[in-house]
Amino acid sequence: MSVLFPKVNKPRDWDYRPIYYDPDKEARNERRARLHRGSFREEHEKNMTRLRKKQKSRLLLWVVLLAALVIGFYIFL
Repeated sequence: MSVLFPKVNKPRDWDYRPIYYDPDKEARNERRARLHRGSFREEHEKNMTRLRKKQKSRLLLWVVLLAALVIGFYIFL
């Protein structure tokens, strides 16, 4: 330790990192905040109803296409 030049701590540097808005990160944080007891079951039920609706609409599309095909063959033959 020096008598003439005592040790003086340096002031802290200013470390600024700007925070930008990220919609994906916000959505992830909100989804994470919505998790509570039973939420996995609710999400599963929601996904299953969405899947059933999708399957029904796909089945309806195939039935309509098949009916159009049968009617087309009946008319042209």
